[in-house]
Amino acid sequence: MSTTAEHVDHTGDHEAHEPHAHEHKPDSYYVKVALILAAITALETSTYWVDFGPFFLPSLLIMMAIKFVMVASLFMHLRTDSKIFSMLFYSGLLLAVFVYMAFLATFRFFTPT
Repeated sequence: MSTTAEHVDHTGDHEAHEPHAHEHKPDSYYVKVALILAAITALETSTYWVDFGPFFLPSLLIMMAIKFVMVASLFMHLRTDSKIFSMLFYSGLLLAVFVYMAFLATFRFFTPT
């Protein structure tokens, strides 16, 4: 059995030879993502002093879901991982929203006072 230099990896860097090696985005990309996340967070905190009326809870849930998907897909690299990981994370998000809505319904949050 002969080993040639092309079959032996002397560098120890296995990720460089994988077909799905992660590409690095420029810093400006992450600055844009941070600004978008900051803007959504500013909108979320504005619900404390601006009356959103009946759109209060749906708007908070939508903004929360957008931020969750952005952080999970971009910073946790779910876009490049197996789809099973994405499904696990996103099903957890749906379960959390369902539990939160059931909790609020228990305390009659949705009935007018």
